[in-house]
Amino acid sequence: MAKTSKIHKNEQRKALVRKYAERRAALKEAIRTAGTVEERMRAQTALAKLPRDSNPIRVTHRCAITGRPRGYLRRFGMSRIAFREKALAGHVTGVTKSSW
Repeated sequence: MAKTSKIHKNEQRKALVRKYAERRAALKEAIRTAGTVEERMRAQTALAKLPRDSNPIRVTHRCAITGRPRGYLRRFGMSRIAFREKALAGHVTGVTKSSW
């Protein structure tokens, strides 16, 4: 199980991303469509002044069961370890153990 503080911090990052999503998108569009260099620089500095954690890149995928950040399987939303336990127990729909 991951530290609760790390899981909580990641949830705070997700909230910040949602809060600043519109502002961030507007500034990025302003940078792309800027007519002059000064306008582009103004938009870039405004974007840089936004909180770092409002950038969606800083949100990490974590296992829904254990909170583990590594070995995350996007399709199932859990880590490889939790996935294996659930799959062998038959709790994951559509997954069967292969044998040959």
